[in-house]
Amino acid sequence: MGPKNESHTNAMEGFEGSVAGLGLTDVIELNANNRFSGCISVRHDASTGLIFFRDGEVIHAEQEGIRGERAFYEIMQWPGGKFSLEPNVATTSRTIDRSWKFLLMEAHRLMDERRSGRQPAAGRGPTAPASGPGGTAMQRIRQIPGVAYAVLLGKDGVRAGDDSYEAETLAGQTAYLAMLGKRLGEIFQVGGVLAATVHGTEQHLLLLGSKTHDLSVLVKGDSQPGAVEVEIRKVVTARR
Repeated sequence: MGPKNESHTNAMEGFEGSVAGLGLTDVIELNANNRFSGCISVRHDASTGLIFFRDGEVIHAEQEGIRGERAFYEIMQWPGGKFSLEPNVATTSRTIDRSWKFLLMEAHRLMDERRSGRQPAAGRGPTAPASGPGGTAMQRIRQIPGVAYAVLLGKDGVRAGDDSYEAETLAGQTAYLAMLGKRLGEIFQVGGVLAATVHGTEQHLLLLGSKTHDLSVLVKGDSQPGAVEVEIRKVVTARR
């Protein structure tokens, strides 16, 4: 698998461990924080999965002819197996653009739903169409380079068609930011704040408001919030 379609540079294997015992999730998080570049090869029974990193971000995954996020989630749901860390293995493919934090949260959500016997809810899975106001636009916004996640909220704080854990977390941050914006607007007598940007050392937060909804966007730390906002406004304008 892989070499027919990708250019992989092979090297000596690093350590090996048990997915169940040592925790593949912990290894992924550790590699991400250490800005690891390379590959984790995961073996379960007769199946092999590959998860590729570049500077700490998961950029590609594949197993049994499946590629991208779907392959990543399938690998994470294996009940056991062995993994090996291969620091000098690279790929020319890039099939994943979401942050590693989102990928892990989504993988655990899918595992919880599988254990409980429930089907993934519409609009929450990685390949499901977005629902609610601005569904197609939200998909396009989340695909903008630099965007880690985005959520659309009504003025009452209710999320539009997204009840994932990451959306819930981002909605809470947005509610607090909106409250601060309202307070600052009162102090400076400028009325309601329609837009705000919070620059962070690891991530940035954008808040873009309208009369009926607030759009909250989590931006990757190595991206420029201003440039991301420009692309978002292009998407919003194109819908009118």
